[in-house]
Amino acid sequence: MTMDALLMAAGTGTRFGSPVPKQYLPLLGRPVIRHAAEALLRDGLVRRVLPVVADGEEARVAALLAGLPVLPPVAGGATRAASVRAGLEALTADPPEAVLVHDAARPVIPPGTLAALRAALEAAPGAIPAQPVTDTLKRGSAGHIVETVPREGLFRAQTPQAFRFAALLAAHRQGDGSATDDAALLEATGAPVVLVPGGESNVKITWPEDLARVEAQLAARLIPRMGTGFDVHRLVEDRPLILCGVTIPFPLGLSGHSDADVGIHALCDAIYGALAEGDIGRWFPPSEAEWKDADSARFLRHAAGRIAARGGVLVNADVTLICERPKIAPHAPAMRARLAELLGASLDAVSVKATTTERLGFAGRGEGIAAQAAAVVLVPVISAS
Repeated sequence: MTMDALLMAAGTGTRFGSPVPKQYLPLLGRPVIRHAAEALLRDGLVRRVLPVVADGEEARVAALLAGLPVLPPVAGGATRAASVRAGLEALTADPPEAVLVHDAARPVIPPGTLAALRAALEAAPGAIPAQPVTDTLKRGSAGHIVETVPREGLFRAQTPQAFRFAALLAAHRQGDGSATDDAALLEATGAPVVLVPGGESNVKITWPEDLARVEAQLAARLIPRMGTGFDVHRLVEDRPLILCGVTIPFPLGLSGHSDADVGIHALCDAIYGALAEGDIGRWFPPSEAEWKDADSARFLRHAAGRIAARGGVLVNADVTLICERPKIAPHAPAMRARLAELLGASLDAVSVKATTTERLGFAGRGEGIAAQAAAVVLVPVISAS
C-alpha cells in the first residue's frame, strides 16, 4: 500500500505567543517542522511528504527541510480543512493508496505508530492514534464548575491520522470546509475510523512549556558522541577550488576523484566517526565512477541523513582549513551558511576557521590544502543487550 503524508504547517500558532510560528522554532538545534518531517520518513513506510504551508512561506519551508526527500511545499487555505484539501488535490496527479495527515507541531511520532496505522487501513478507511482520557473532566462556565463529565470511552486524538486517499479526498470535496479534524469528516459519512494506541511522547506543541517538555524528553534519551576527521588534497591547475561548499576565486583547484572539497570531506568523516559508521570512503568509494567529480554537498547531506536515521541531533560542527593561500576569512561566513544549510542546522552550530603551518610542509609550500573537523552529535542510548 503506497502511503504519502501531508505535513500541515499553515497555522500561525497564536496561542504560543511567539512572533515566529511554533513549527519554525528550534528544537535541539533543528526546527520543529524538520523533526516532524524526519519522524514521518524514519520508518521507510511513507513514500513522499508534502508540506502544506501558509501562502508565501513555501521558500522558507523548502529551506528548512533542505536535504530531506520531501515534495515542494504547497500553499494551504484560510482554514485547516481548506489546507488539507489543497494538499490532497496536489497529490491527485500521482495519488497514493493511503495518506497521513500530520501536524508540523508534533515533532515526535512514537515507534510503531505508522506501522499500526497502515495495518489498520487494511480493514478500514480511516485510523487515528489516540490516548484514553485519564484525568477527571469538568465542564465550566464563568469560572465555576457546571458538571463533571464522565471520562469513560473518551480519547485524546493525535496525529498522524491515516486514511484511504480516495475516501478522504471525497469527504473533503463534499464538506463545507469547517472541519477541524479529518477523522470527523469520515465519521459524518458513517465510515468506520479505527483507534490505534497513541503515545504520551506524541505532544502537540501549543504552549511554550510544551516545547520545553519535548526538548527535555528528547534530550533525556540522548548521549553525546564526538568524531574527528582529516583530509588533504593537492593543488593543481584547471580545477575549481571548492571549500566547504563554496567556490573560491583562485588560479588553482584541488585534485581528487570528486570535487575534492577537503572541508566537507573532513566534516563527513567527523560525523561518520561520531556515529561509528566508518568514513567517507565506505559510503562513497573513489573506485566507483558514480562519484567522479561529484559535488561533495551530496556527501554531507548523506552524513546529516545518517544522524537523522539514527534518531540523533547535531550539536555542533567545527572545521579548520589549513593553507597559506587563499585567505579563508573573507569566505568563512558563506562557508558557514552553506554547511548549515546542508546539515539542516542553525548557523550558530557551525564554525569554519583557518590556520597556516608557518610555511612548513606541503601546505606551507602551497602544494595542497588540508582540513580537520570535529562534530558532536546526540544519539539515542543503545542498550548493551
